[in-house]
Amino acid sequence: MKKSGRRVVMAIGAHPDDIEFMMAGTLLLLVQAGWEAHYMSLANGSCGSQVYPPARLRVIRRREGQNAARLLGATFHPGLVEDMEIYYDDRTLRRLVAVVREVGPAVMLVPSPQDYMEDHTNACRLAVSAAFVRGMNNYRPTPRRAPAAGDVTLYHAMPAGLRDPLRRRIIPGAFVNTSAVIERKRAALAAHRSQQDWLAETQKMNQYLATMEGYSLAVGKMSRRFQHAEGWRRHLHWGYCAEDADPLRDALGKNYLINRRYEAALERGG
Repeated sequence: MKKSGRRVVMAIGAHPDDIEFMMAGTLLLLVQAGWEAHYMSLANGSCGSQVYPPARLRVIRRREGQNAARLLGATFHPGLVEDMEIYYDDRTLRRLVAVVREVGPAVMLVPSPQDYMEDHTNACRLAVSAAFVRGMNNYRPTPRRAPAAGDVTLYHAMPAGLRDPLRRRIIPGAFVNTSAVIERKRAALAAHRSQQDWLAETQKMNQYLATMEGYSLAVGKMSRRFQHAEGWRRHLHWGYCAEDADPLRDALGKNYLINRRYEAALERGG
């Protein structure tokens, strides 16, 4: 079990390369600030090719994920299920809880609650629930792991396209300045070589690396301060941490900018 108070961050994505698109810059900055980083994609990438069969592709994408995690300075954790089989179910949740308890993160970077495909939204739900039951004595993960002590603060990344499935623009609650690490983030995404042709053919993403950079520049423009940025929305604190906990703010200092308009809108509701 990790000791309470340790500076440990865990990034959880749906598929290999999701972390690189929306989370990797923040992960890199935390590593530079002395944090221990962990990297996990819930699916193994088995459907991400029109050329390779699943058995071969699992091996390729695991190797790509390991290379990307190494570039990010993070510990790699293998996926739990096949692509398109990230379901919010008991078996997957118990397996994920075991990993979360073993890692013992103080911060979890998780997918957006709204995204264009169900694997992404279910990955979000699983990560949130795994964090919630991390310390419950009567919840038994697979394999068994002792409950994890200490608070954890959850931050939701931006969705693909920076919009929800109904095309509504998503506004971040906070911006992280990733300008200084954009080249390393780009290199980590480039480690997923198998995906460049696949996404061009199936999702019309003809400029794989440029798409990520376009998101990064767009979020930077939203911030009105940074050139490149990643956007985050902080999860409600109940069951996780203190109400005013904001460890990204504390760790990243001037590279972290709270969106005051977003905070004000939370109070207005509607």
